[in-house]
Amino acid sequence: MSLSEERTVQPSPTPAVPAGTGIADPAPLGLAAFALTTFLLSAANAGWMTKATGSAWLGYAFAYGGLVQLLAGMWEFRNRNTFGAVAFSTYGGFWIGLGLWVELVAAHATSAAAAQHDVAWILLAFAIFNTYMLILSSQLNMAVFLVFLTLEITEIILFIGNFAGSSGTVKFGGYVGLVTALVAWYASAALVSAGIANGKLKFPVGKPLIS
Repeated sequence: MSLSEERTVQPSPTPAVPAGTGIADPAPLGLAAFALTTFLLSAANAGWMTKATGSAWLGYAFAYGGLVQLLAGMWEFRNRNTFGAVAFSTYGGFWIGLGLWVELVAAHATSAAAAQHDVAWILLAFAIFNTYMLILSSQLNMAVFLVFLTLEITEIILFIGNFAGSSGTVKFGGYVGLVTALVAWYASAALVSAGIANGKLKFPVGKPLIS
């Protein structure tokens, strides 16, 4: 997750892309895709969608949080940004995989408890991945670090809630997920502002914890 050519102003995880390559920073797009899909699922988990189906997130798990975020990860490979490439590609795969699980597996679960345990194992696995990405993000900037920190907390709460079959814990995880989405949207906005040539409005991303 990098800044674009204005990175000399803010802490940067990778060198700026050479002038004239025509490559824009894909990180704001990846963060926005992650934020929106996380927001929709977290709103459902938090119990906000009382007059909706509760599955508004599903299509966007394939199209936006999934495909678009995966594309952002591929473009980060082109930018030689290993951290961004791994993060966006992995969470793009997460959303596509979760959507496929809902469509192909959840409907055939032998019980609601079995389905919840599936979700718990998935979230536990991604929490393990997220742990080392969280540690490494401490070298980037505060905005990106907070995305991984709030996501880590969300995943831990949700896998505990699903293992325990506790709707209250899952609901609490939904609220923390909403915070995660807002933090990711802010990081996206900050990187968009950094990428606007001669832009006067710049959102701060904060210094890295480890410099």
